[in-house]
Amino acid sequence: MAEELPRLTGLLYEIGLLKRYKRTGWLVAGVQNPESIADHSFRTAIIASVITALEGGNPERAAFMSLFHDTQETRVTDIPYIGKRYLKTSPNEEVTADQVRGVPAVVAEMVSGAVGEYEEKTSLEAVCARDADKLECLIQAVEYREQGHQNVQPWIDSSLAALQTASAKRLADEVLSTGSLEWMTRVLNGD
Repeated sequence: MAEELPRLTGLLYEIGLLKRYKRTGWLVAGVQNPESIADHSFRTAIIASVITALEGGNPERAAFMSLFHDTQETRVTDIPYIGKRYLKTSPNEEVTADQVRGVPAVVAEMVSGAVGEYEEKTSLEAVCARDADKLECLIQAVEYREQGHQNVQPWIDSSLAALQTASAKRLADEVLSTGSLEWMTRVLNGD
């Protein structure tokens, strides 16, 4: 364990980079100070738990997978969709295996298991977590559009098209028919 602690500590520092790394697709859309990867992952985990509960699965497992779904971007960065046409990156499971090499086995198995399940897309929780990733992107695009960024429609369209579960599709329809601050108006009006 003594030789594993420096590697485990290093992993925790590495994951902290996600708080500083920006989601690059939003830069393409003209957003000057976009959300961080960690910002995205946080709300994705919340959305994953909600969708999975609505779909009758294990919300904790879906949220857990969502926390790790983009951790590989500490090493490969957040490559914009258009860049992926020209760049070939290692599979996320391979990057994760490198990230957790040398950390305590129980931690390595936990992280690798979450990433593997997410990438395999076979469990209900993984499908819901993937829907949460797309729904979070859609919500963020709507928020950026409300802030005056006009080039976000492709993110809305592609996110909407990728949704699989009935719950995610219903939530997306509601997101698209309401404003991001309507909840506050309801609260202030005592509703």
